[in-house]
Amino acid sequence: MKLSFHRGAEPNFGDELNDIVWRSLLPAGLLDDDDSEVLVGIGSIINTEHPAHARKHVLGSGYGGYTRPPDLADGTWVLHWVRGPRTAARFGLDPELVITDSAILLAAMDLPAPVATGGTVFMPHLDSLQRGAWPHACALAGVTFLDPRAPVEDLLGQIAGARLVITEAMHGAIVADTLRVPWIGIRPVLPLHRDKWHDWAQSLSIDLRPVPAQPSSLREVWAAHTGLDARGRRTRLVLDGPLAAPGRLWVSHRAARFLQDLATTGDPQLSDAAQFDRALDRSLTALDRFVRGRAPAHPAVAARGTV
Repeated sequence: MKLSFHRGAEPNFGDELNDIVWRSLLPAGLLDDDDSEVLVGIGSIINTEHPAHARKHVLGSGYGGYTRPPDLADGTWVLHWVRGPRTAARFGLDPELVITDSAILLAAMDLPAPVATGGTVFMPHLDSLQRGAWPHACALAGVTFLDPRAPVEDLLGQIAGARLVITEAMHGAIVADTLRVPWIGIRPVLPLHRDKWHDWAQSLSIDLRPVPAQPSSLREVWAAHTGLDARGRRTRLVLDGPLAAPGRLWVSHRAARFLQDLATTGDPQLSDAAQFDRALDRSLTALDRFVRGRAPAHPAVAARGTV
């Protein structure tokens, strides 16, 4: 069975969690390079990018809208559990399939020791890291910058050692919540990245209170106002050019004040302990059932109404 998850041009924290979680918790030898069966785990990866012929075992994944919806009734999908009620509603699934994001399984693992980070840490979405100036803004604010491209083990230690996690990356919040570190979610600049936050939060009955993003660069200002990614050559020449230097300086200092305000007067969140424990127990039970039998845990699509 092959482990299947999104891998872009650069590593990304939420995606790379798959390697550490599944290789730690599954029996040795279960994962290999045979793509006749694939494990679809952490991330918004119920999509059309997996091998069409493969038997696809879904363990805590969600649908994020990054591809067209796959046909879960085509006979190749085996749903053990899904991330949240929005994913279930999108495909008309039995709500009993909803547990939570499978990154919660980190709570059942031996993890790297906490690393002292100075109190507050910030993780941007990978897209915002590529457009923004967040390392500079964090340095100005006295907040520890977490690069979502960094090794997973390093990031886990830094999150575990934090007093507060501010994050635009959804798995920054999921991992903080799993490690019981208070977090503040930043609403992603691009609308495409927002719905999955609510899918996860609703699985744990979290009343999500995302804070509107504050741009750290002129390229992020452009993205926020146009919905475009500000990666075009002409746009970059203007926004990164010498005439725009005063604007870039003003925006980065404003982003630093934004982080400082959240660190001192923000409203952190954390899932209810009983809800969390229930979801963890259900995830471990579903995982154990998968390992013991690898038989279909549930019909792919149940006849039902809305969730």
